Amino acid sequence: MSHKRIPKRKAAFAAGTVVALGAAAILLPNANASQDGSSNDAAAIAPKTLKATDASDLASQLEELLGDAFAGSYYDSDSQQLVVNVISGDNNNVVVQAKKAGAKVREVDNSLTELAAGAKTLKEEATVPGTSWAVDPRTNKILVTADSTVTGDKWNTIESTVKSLGSDMATIKKSAGTFKTFVSGGDAIFGGGARCSLGFNVTAGDGSPAFLTAGHCGVAAEQWADAEDGQPIATVDQATFPGDGDFALVKYDDPATEAPSEVNVGGGQTVAISQAADAEVGLQVFRMGSTTGLADGQVLGLDATVNYPEGTVTGLIQTDVCAEPGDSGGSLFTQDGSAIGLTSGGSGDCTAGGETFFQPVTTALQAVGATLGAGDAAGGAGAGDDQAGGEEAGAGAGDEAGAGGDAGAGAGEEAGAGEEAGAGGDASASPGEEVGAGQEVGGEEAGGDVIGGEETGNGAGDAAGDAAGDAAGQTHN
Repeated sequence: MSHKRIPKRKAAFAAGTVVALGAAAILLPNANASQDGSSNDAAAIAPKTLKATDASDLASQLEELLGDAFAGSYYDSDSQQLVVNVISGDNNNVVVQAKKAGAKVREVDNSLTELAAGAKTLKEEATVPGTSWAVDPRTNKILVTADSTVTGDKWNTIESTVKSLGSDMATIKKSAGTFKTFVSGGDAIFGGGARCSLGFNVTAGDGSPAFLTAGHCGVAAEQWADAEDGQPIATVDQATFPGDGDFALVKYDDPATEAPSEVNVGGGQTVAISQAADAEVGLQVFRMGSTTGLADGQVLGLDATVNYPEGTVTGLIQTDVCAEPGDSGGSLFTQDGSAIGLTSGGSGDCTAGGETFFQPVTTALQAVGATLGAGDAAGGAGAGDDQAGGEEAGAGAGDEAGAGGDAGAGAGEEAGAGEEAGAGGDASASPGEEVGAGQEVGGEEAGGDVIGGEETGNGAGDAAGDAAGDAAGQTHN
């Protein structure tokens, strides 16, 4: 008998329902629509309004087009425009090219090469546990963060290194929390006494169903179950942590496992995941995790280096989205159903806030040779037809099973009072409560942003703050 992943959510998805995130609050205009209909020369090179994920695609194209003149980019959510940094100089053609492509152009002083050299200096002279750094294209500087454990000589080392780079190259700030990976004992997907969250279902290179989660979860245990003290349903195939990322590929033991391409956002609602996409600074993102449920925020930095107690991890996405132990491996995605990242770690919690870092999904897919969602292939596999949902997903994903990422597929078991406690599913409500059907999921409003009819918030709040609470009959650290 095949192990079906969350049959209730699958039934809702198969009926053709697609959850609309943000209703009217965060929907963006169609990509590539100019700000006005005029046809004069000024309008022809005016910045275009773009969807956030389309802005990320344009940024990648401009990086290749502009070469060394490209100095980073970010998405301005207020104007819905891509802002591209170019190196100051006499090459007016560079500016014209970027403008013609639809970007807003800003001249800056620090090139990506110079910023990379600054990051290398930090790595060589200031690799101290409890610190991180990432390039902030909005300031054209390296943002260095030190957590509460960085004091005394450690702080002096960090501070002096940042000062040596110059105030026009790097800045430093203190974080009230402590950088740590978000894994703990409790619920969701279980292995070796640890609890994590399933990120996205994928199709492995050999065509078998699998899922992505955090690498530090993958090295913590070889086998994973979808219920505490339950029988293992999946085995780690590859895991990277620490080092060049924080990701793991875990293959389902039953090759007939159904692994739909969706994220459970609570209350029986799902979001279809159709593709993997690169993050862009300024991009609004949503995180689903087994401890705190749904949270949202923005991307703050790319290619971040984080010095965890276990070692240094590079190539991460820095955000202001909250997370807590047990959320590790959980899915980071966008309003339009693009898979962005896997929860790695950070500081703070969903009451006080903090920084959270994510493993880019695109990098993980390429490294493990897996396929996500619409069949966007990694590692040289053919992309096939670019179709989403239950249609053929190319590259070995012959049907919807294994074609993509069910962030709630970690645990299809009934939890306590009839609630589903999936990895990425909501195991945080009290018995009998449904989160997602108009209930508040955060302890505070998130600027009026709405997902599936519920206020998301960045705080743990009453519903999400209980973590597994009574519904799953579990506890968390």
